[in-house]
Amino acid sequence: MQKLALFVFNGDPMCFIHVLLNALEMKTDGYEVKIIIEGAATKLIPQLIKKENPLHQLWEKTIIADLVEGVCQACAKKMGVLAQVKEQKLALLSNMSGHPSMSEYRKKGFEIITF
Repeated sequence: MQKLALFVFNGDPMCFIHVLLNALEMKTDGYEVKIIIEGAATKLIPQLIKKENPLHQLWEKTIIADLVEGVCQACAKKMGVLAQVKEQKLALLSNMSGHPSMSEYRKKGFEIITF
């Protein structure tokens, strides 16, 4: 099975929707997929949990499908959303000086794709 780690840095909702759509499709096609939320994308989390947000239903599908690996701890803190990430019980990733390590995913056989 091919393993893909989708690192999303871009905080633009129009970019983020493509990460969610692709992750869901890849899982359906039999890939092992993990979404890692980094950089400015962490700031989207408080918006994604609001039911009136156009991306909310898609976000919920990815959560239910267990595709969200976690959120960069340092970036969530810097963007002022650490409390909201914790409230959502999303994993905080910090094994590389407070950030998720791409190298660790490579060691586990994941191909890295960045957005």
